[in-house]
Amino acid sequence: MVTVPQHRVILVGMYQLAVRTSSEIIFAAHAGRGSPMPAIALTPEPSVLVLAPTGLAAACARRFVSARFWEMGVADDHVGRLVVTELVTNAYRHVGFGHIVVRVVPEEGGGLVGIEVWDQGAGMPVIRAAELHDLCGRGLALVAALVHDWGVRPLNEEGKIVWARCAV
Repeated sequence: MVTVPQHRVILVGMYQLAVRTSSEIIFAAHAGRGSPMPAIALTPEPSVLVLAPTGLAAACARRFVSARFWEMGVADDHVGRLVVTELVTNAYRHVGFGHIVVRVVPEEGGGLVGIEVWDQGAGMPVIRAAELHDLCGRGLALVAALVHDWGVRPLNEEGKIVWARCAV
């Protein structure tokens, strides 16, 4: 199970959306069961989005990244939205279980913003050469071409974090 860092959290998908300020506590009820989730103490940035692995995950992640970039005063969020779309889509397609966690981390000194996508899958992403008629398989190559740098690191429990640093 992925341990979600203690930051501002938005629960999407199988949980009701619940976000408060850093001094408050959030509670979310499991959809359909109404059972309460444990309280999560909130702290300021970096922002975290927790997604259920569904077909809507990438769209939710795009809106989340766009809103975080806007809060940072970044007018052009095209690369950030594309990066998070590709990384979340990979987590959904290739893992398909557990939560997908998205973090947006502004770096000290400005100029770069980190985007992280956490999943519970054991497999590591690999850039592969897509054939001309392939309908998929170009996402990581596109990410690598557009960002300052990117990589993968394992989580302590299970899974991995795929990260990218975008110039802003």
